[in-house]
Amino acid sequence: MKILLLGKNGQVGWELQRSLAALGELTALDRQTVDGLCGDLSDLDALRATIRRVKPDVIVNAAAYTAVDKAESETELADRVNAQASQVLAEEAASLGAWLIHYSTDYVFSGQGSVPWQETDGVAPVNHYGASKLAGEQAIIASGCKHLIFRTSWVYAARGNNFAKTMLRLAKDRETLSVIADQIGAPTGADLIADVTALAIQQVMQRPELAGLYHLAAGGEVSWHGYASHVIEFAQANGESLAVKSISPIETTAYPTPARRPLNSRLNTQKLRDNFSLHLPDWQSGVTRMLREVLNK
Repeated sequence: MKILLLGKNGQVGWELQRSLAALGELTALDRQTVDGLCGDLSDLDALRATIRRVKPDVIVNAAAYTAVDKAESETELADRVNAQASQVLAEEAASLGAWLIHYSTDYVFSGQGSVPWQETDGVAPVNHYGASKLAGEQAIIASGCKHLIFRTSWVYAARGNNFAKTMLRLAKDRETLSVIADQIGAPTGADLIADVTALAIQQVMQRPELAGLYHLAAGGEVSWHGYASHVIEFAQANGESLAVKSISPIETTAYPTPARRPLNSRLNTQKLRDNFSLHLPDWQSGVTRMLREVLNK
């Protein structure tokens, strides 16, 4: 099996290099052109030419435009990378008879209510990033290619920057932190996403009827405030010297940003767990493992 991975150096892409390696011949690309192969999603012609040259059996797209606030002003670039490139990938996958594995976001929803979103719920993005990701989903589905689309949320990894690292850095210098408490979701590790992807690819090869749209997130739910509290408490319990004495909960309205954020980022993962016979661990186990790596504990 030939696999083409795009976005190899992102949080999820980095973990996918590990999880996909055992499945077949892996070509992993980032934005740089190497040996005439280009994984830059903003260069649609080069992207199409690369797929035609590699002729993969599976395309895994872990690249995206993810700067949520910048997307409000860089609408054209966000649309090209998240929507138009997805259409190119889908068209080429369809012509090759290849599978397309793609990642989307809970930001396709309105963020209202408190019930976890199901795959069949109506979509209504509250910012341009969410709208561009939704357009990408719709282009893939409309193409008729064999696909798996995984909507996920609050993705983190030990590698690169993440929310937990930011909280730890601030906690070393500040006695008080203020963290949003009215946005609820599930921190989801890039390693979990990558492992589920590899398992799902193996299963759809045998059972193509499992193709479609799925929600993929760790178990449980928490606010950003609760997430920060968990991180700080773990660090202090493991001997980290931190200045922070209190973490104050604040509302989203107290921290205005160019792009609106959904308050309800909960994702119902029942369909994924049932169809692929998967267990999705609680968010705490993945975050704790990441913290042990970050803190070398």
